[in-house]
Amino acid sequence: MPAEQMQFRAEVSRLLDIVVHSLYSEKEVFLRELISNASDACDKLRYEGLTQPELLGDDPDFRINISVDKKDRTITISDNGIGMTRDELVENLGTIARSGTAAFLQQVADAKKADVSQIGQFGVGFYAAFMVAQAVEVVSRKAGSDESWEWESDGRGEFSIEEADKSSRGTEITIYLKQNEDEFLDVERLRAIIHKYSDHIGIPVLLNGEDKAANQAGALWMQSKSDITAEQYKEFYHHVAHAYDDAALTLHWRAEGVIEYTGLLFVPGMKPFDLFDPKRQHGVKLYVKRVFITDAAEGLVPPWLRFLRGVVDSEDLPLNVSREMLQNNPMIAKMRQGLTKRVLSDLGKFASDNPGDYAKFWENFGAVLKEGLYESSEYREDLSKLLRCRSTASDGLVSLADYVGRMKPGQESIFYLCGENAEKLARNPHLEGFKAKDVEVLLLTDNVDDFWPAAVEKFGDKAFKSVTRAGEDLGKIAGEDKKEEEKPAAEGMSDLIALMKLTLGDAIKDVRATDRLTSSAVCLTSDEGDLDIHLERFLAQHNQIRNASKRILEVNPKHTLIAQMAARAKQSGAADSLKDVAWLLFDQARLLDGDTLTDPVAFGERLGAVLAKAV
Repeated sequence: MPAEQMQFRAEVSRLLDIVVHSLYSEKEVFLRELISNASDACDKLRYEGLTQPELLGDDPDFRINISVDKKDRTITISDNGIGMTRDELVENLGTIARSGTAAFLQQVADAKKADVSQIGQFGVGFYAAFMVAQAVEVVSRKAGSDESWEWESDGRGEFSIEEADKSSRGTEITIYLKQNEDEFLDVERLRAIIHKYSDHIGIPVLLNGEDKAANQAGALWMQSKSDITAEQYKEFYHHVAHAYDDAALTLHWRAEGVIEYTGLLFVPGMKPFDLFDPKRQHGVKLYVKRVFITDAAEGLVPPWLRFLRGVVDSEDLPLNVSREMLQNNPMIAKMRQGLTKRVLSDLGKFASDNPGDYAKFWENFGAVLKEGLYESSEYREDLSKLLRCRSTASDGLVSLADYVGRMKPGQESIFYLCGENAEKLARNPHLEGFKAKDVEVLLLTDNVDDFWPAAVEKFGDKAFKSVTRAGEDLGKIAGEDKKEEEKPAAEGMSDLIALMKLTLGDAIKDVRATDRLTSSAVCLTSDEGDLDIHLERFLAQHNQIRNASKRILEVNPKHTLIAQMAARAKQSGAADSLKDVAWLLFDQARLLDGDTLTDPVAFGERLGAVLAKAV
């Protein structure tokens, strides 16, 4: 039966080309990636063998073999791990970065030059082989299966797959080296690479038929911290996270007491491309007594710590524990609690000891941690201390403790404003009165910011309050207004407010005079008890609500236009002469809040009529 020719996805062929050329200076890492994949395959079969020992047959000792053929100019990496079926070969080797390829390609297109750190977000793994290979051949046989399959490609756009004749389980990868890559035919060069990148791999790596492993083949996380070098931590992070960046934070500890377990966890230095994938899976592998169990133990890590990478090894769980049993296991729940507290404690130390590096961490993962503020009441106090926000008082990030320490006498709330962009928020009319009083306002721009303030309610004894809420009495807050010229409130405001209420009718809930504005004429606010304006708009966009709340139109009685309207409101025929202006002000308030016009045609006609009278 002839080999079946199949196309890579169009995006994948482009990405392969990017990988090959962008990772050129770090090409030796191809061996690290292939050894890591082989190690994972052995770990998975070791776990399956606990309940299905027949899968191991008469070959229970796991190993990775690397051999060099100088005559054929090939390197072969083989393992006796779990192997792959035909469909798994097609799925695993025919697709790269399934949920993020398009976004990645756009990022590369926008960048001046793709680099290693950028590529590293996408876990290219196996495809790093094409940095040195003119062709790659993969032969694999799934443990417990009688079938074996061969996958082959030159990485230029297609691959072939056909039946093969492999007598034992596992996977064998043969790399046909490009010209000028002869350094990788040198056994000592390969030995140095293995020692540099894969010493910590728990499976022995045998080089060119030697009996002695080329790596230490020990569980790094079980060693004392004092015996582990920074370079070893770095390479273990690269292995366990399949990453190219450097970890921002390394957490290594042993928990003793009612339950015993060891954790070696890493906070990535870069934001993974799938951080906001709806599946929200973490990257922490669970081991029991050094035996791999699963890399997706539900309940081990809360969803809002899903950026973590690393290993947790339990001394108390049974070796034959199933993945299904893990979901409701009380030991897992205790480990989760202890792990979470430890991570939050270490992040707190990180924030106080290295504020600059912590700010970078927050830019990458702050939006995820804020999900915990909304979802996990037991950790809100600790998470609130870790929170960092943009604000009107600083170009950098501020903590809630910093904010509270700067609060004005008479200020009872922590004020915030939600939107999509901090620069635009800083110019929002709702802030005018707060700026005049020099009252700091937090500028929140993540989607989750619409939800967590209401869930958290308070930091200490200070309640969170959106500046879009009506009724905030700025007069209670001490401090002189920063105004060059104090203008008196317009006379006749009651007549104007009554006229505007009558004109706008059911389009608004109320019209009120306000002291929150200094330079703008109007703004829209939410009534107490109603949803915040930005939150309601977000929910409407996602079809979570049907009927939007009516808003309060607040008018600035000291604004020149409002004063002129108030003076005219006393005159006969004011309702007709001010009707178009009232509607235009309402539409202006909607636009300033980032909303859309309900009737652009009517807006255009009114604007034309008002301009005609003015000219």
